[in-house]
Amino acid sequence: MRLLLAIVVILGLFTADLRYNRLQTTRSVLATLVTPVYWVAELPERVAQWGDKHLHSRLALEEDNERLQRENLVLQGRSQQMASLQAENVRLRALLNSTALLRDDVLVAELIGVSPDPVRHQLVINKGLADDVYPGQPLIDADGLMGQIVEVSSNSSRALLITDATHSIPVQVNRNGVRAIAEGTGSLGSLEIRHVSATTDIQLGDLLVTSGLGGRFPEGYPVAVVTEIERDPGRTFARVVARPSAALDRSRHVLLVFSTKHGRGD
Repeated sequence: MRLLLAIVVILGLFTADLRYNRLQTTRSVLATLVTPVYWVAELPERVAQWGDKHLHSRLALEEDNERLQRENLVLQGRSQQMASLQAENVRLRALLNSTALLRDDVLVAELIGVSPDPVRHQLVINKGLADDVYPGQPLIDADGLMGQIVEVSSNSSRALLITDATHSIPVQVNRNGVRAIAEGTGSLGSLEIRHVSATTDIQLGDLLVTSGLGGRFPEGYPVAVVTEIERDPGRTFARVVARPSAALDRSRHVLLVFSTKHGRGD
């Protein structure tokens, strides 16, 4: 009887709602009352979605941050290399522009080694017999004379710098033509000028150039600038010290000078 009564009531409610729309207000009230239940039921899922979204966003941000840091590090490294390449390009331009002032044929060479012995001022370059390099050939950079070739192999050569203690070169004062001998002191920053009389007209700042005497070095290449003069009345010769014009400790690319006597291919 209870079940039958419940079925009759349900059918009556269906009929009243479908035919006469009598329960619209009741449904609205019940829906309003049930809304908090729906919200509470969906709360765990919403919390889970919110957590997944924010956790994923944080991980994505951390990954992006790490990626950007790596890219920034790479770009900084490349920018340092670009600065080095730019400086090398400037040096090469200066070196090549200096060839316009030369009367002799030249060949660009690159340094590939230096002597590990601090007493011996020698360099190794990447040109040799295959490039017609010969012993005694002058070596210069954009600023002046560096030295000469002393040993030649098939694809490389060894050069002796003008500051080596065993090296000497005939020079003359560019201002007045006074001749002297510039000898290496074993220090890259200085040459000592020999056989200069105490009464000789030589001054601080005078440019010393190759005199061409001896036939080893062509005339007129810058060698050094006078930086120190000591005149002792009790001595026949003055003590004269000069600073090399060439960048002996910095030049990476150099020029090999082929004089008329030793032309390329001869």
